[in-house]
Amino acid sequence: MLKKDFLKKKIITVSLFVFITLSALLVASGSNMILELFHSMNSLFERSSAPHFVQMHAGEVDQGEIEDFSSRNSLVQDKQIAEMLNIDGSSITLGNSSTPEQLSVMDHYFVKQNESFDFLLNLESEVINVSMGEIAVPIYFMQQGDMAIGDKVTIAGPEHDLEFRVVEFVRDVQMNPSIIHSKRFVVHEADFNQLKNSLGELEYLIEFQLTDESKISEFRQAYQSANLPNRGPDIDLNLFMTLNALTDGIVAVVIILVSLLLIVIALLCIRFTILAAVEEDLREIGVMKAIGIKQKDIKRLYLFKYIFLGALGSLLGYIVSLFINHLFTGNIMLYLGTAPKSLLQYMIPLLSVGLIFLIVVLFCLFVLRAFNKISAVEALRSGSMGGNQKASRFLSLYKSKLSNLQLFLGLKDVMGRFRMYALLFFVFFICSFIIIVPVHFLNTIQSPSFITYMGIEKSDIRIDLQQSESITEDFNDMLGYIQNDQDVERFSPLVTSQFKFINDEGLAENLTVETGDYSIFPLEYLEGSAPRQENEIALSYLNGDEMGKEVGDPIYLVYDGEEREMVVSGIYQDVTNGGRTAKALLPFNEDAVLWYEVSLDLKSVDTINDKMLEYSEAFYPARVTDIEGYLSNTLGNTIEQLRLVTILAIIIAISVTVLITSLFLKMLVAKDYSKIVIMKSLGFSSKDVRTQYVIRALLVLVLGIVCGTIFSNTIGQVLISAVMSFVGAANISFVINPLQAYILCPLLLILTVTITTLLSVVSVNKSSIAEMNAG
Repeated sequence: MLKKDFLKKKIITVSLFVFITLSALLVASGSNMILELFHSMNSLFERSSAPHFVQMHAGEVDQGEIEDFSSRNSLVQDKQIAEMLNIDGSSITLGNSSTPEQLSVMDHYFVKQNESFDFLLNLESEVINVSMGEIAVPIYFMQQGDMAIGDKVTIAGPEHDLEFRVVEFVRDVQMNPSIIHSKRFVVHEADFNQLKNSLGELEYLIEFQLTDESKISEFRQAYQSANLPNRGPDIDLNLFMTLNALTDGIVAVVIILVSLLLIVIALLCIRFTILAAVEEDLREIGVMKAIGIKQKDIKRLYLFKYIFLGALGSLLGYIVSLFINHLFTGNIMLYLGTAPKSLLQYMIPLLSVGLIFLIVVLFCLFVLRAFNKISAVEALRSGSMGGNQKASRFLSLYKSKLSNLQLFLGLKDVMGRFRMYALLFFVFFICSFIIIVPVHFLNTIQSPSFITYMGIEKSDIRIDLQQSESITEDFNDMLGYIQNDQDVERFSPLVTSQFKFINDEGLAENLTVETGDYSIFPLEYLEGSAPRQENEIALSYLNGDEMGKEVGDPIYLVYDGEEREMVVSGIYQDVTNGGRTAKALLPFNEDAVLWYEVSLDLKSVDTINDKMLEYSEAFYPARVTDIEGYLSNTLGNTIEQLRLVTILAIIIAISVTVLITSLFLKMLVAKDYSKIVIMKSLGFSSKDVRTQYVIRALLVLVLGIVCGTIFSNTIGQVLISAVMSFVGAANISFVINPLQAYILCPLLLILTVTITTLLSVVSVNKSSIAEMNAG
């Protein structure tokens, strides 16, 4: 029976099989990607022996103080102080790159391998050991700069250049992701000492491993209350995990979302197929009922076919996923490494595929309830299940002002049988959603305005000045230079300092506060506004959420040794520095400054590149970037991953549109066979009939596109904002490209549906009175 059914309905059977396989494939690959991400990340953290709490510090460190604190704190299991040499990018040449490295937003730290923990690993996830004259380069530069083993890294020294040969690429549990602006290069201890004596600024990582990971917050409070070195951000294990999972996590969430939507469409596909099969076999069903075959036995005949197709398709989808998983997990493997697979990593995707099969079977049983409505007499007499709704009374052929008869008949049929067409509408709506949301998100994350979600005001050029012995003098000289530059339209100096605030438990905690004039380059706020008085402070979204503070709430800041009540003026979004920052108008303390920065606009944007080169030389060792360059270096890897997912989503949506439109119209043509014959006998040509079906499909498509676009711009934003809220951006507003969203994407779907419809209704050419009577 299966063989005969397959030979009779090759296209429908193959289409359904392919679709079940595709659904199983995506579900298996998506679940595998999530498992691989967390399994590989856990393996990286274990092999590198990740620290639980790290305090970055620029300045002198009293090792005795750290030893004394550690010996008195029972939470400390191990500790170490790691030296990092910050060398300006303008002194570094990677490979044969002619791109000025000073335009990069990255901080280049040269280090030696750690002794106790926080090990820097190679691509085989082994602890890196380099010899003199050798260097291990961060993976970021391998991917972004096309570097390879054997390339040279040249560092310009005061007397002579130092040249290193690349022998490894670094997996760094702390600084792997591109969104982190610091990168560590590993050199031999002798080379490190040589560099330290002649180049760069020395900074420190004060690192701790704890006896209880769940008490990181308690340890942070203890460290900050002890007045230990803290001129820099503090980072913990939870933030390391979030940042490492961010890039591929966003991609995995999008894939899972697409998979869930495809499951819904797969069920509709099955419904279309079963109803089409039942419609075609209605007379045979009537005969079987008439001769006494039980209804449940007839159902089993049909159910067996879909159990067979569902099982085979699901199994094939799982098997194929085993061979193509590397396409989804390639970036994970590169940055996090390959961990030995556990039995669970094979079982979870298999169970998810099994769930697909179970859903297929249960849904088939649900759809096959249609047999309860089939009358043996009616099936034998008319070959129709009935149930056609009455034509809409809203339209009348004679009263209609529509001059195009085909358009009128198409519109009349859609409104008269809207319940049936609602299924096709839902598919078009979902496909529009699948296409438009990734396209919008990709445009948003590539847009210069995305800088506002990073807590940074939008400007032409941004200049960052990191810690050095002469940082205050350099900053003042820079302001004088910019103030006298006739090409500058406006500028805003900003200073980031470390303050302490008193939490609800009465303990002092560190708070990174940026001070400056926020009226020059205004930032959009989720709630409230920028601080306008000295007793006001604005908090980042994550800070406000963790502190439980809203606009109008008080915060007690320690200023000049005394507690000072501040009022929260606003909440803004920020995905940098762990998403935990604040903004105020307080006078800053030079001893507590972490870094200086200046944002500026030029009178002519055509001079941006020239000005960046000029400022890079004049303000050395400051880091000078434009907004596009800042975003490209920070989010470039995420953007590339999202671009691939967007292309995949478009391909899937178009494929689904073709398949469902084809199946639906084949069912509809089978159902309308007698109507088609009657219309042709009344003088309608085959072309007229095909045109009606095209009009019906396009009417439903246009409605689906409109609703899909509206939901993408509303619900889509909510979904993306929910994902991004974990890193500090809780209210994403899509940047919409009208040409893509309102012309190219709809046009692509319209062309797809039109061509598919014309190919799917070619059978109307063969319809005739003679064939109907013969049947």
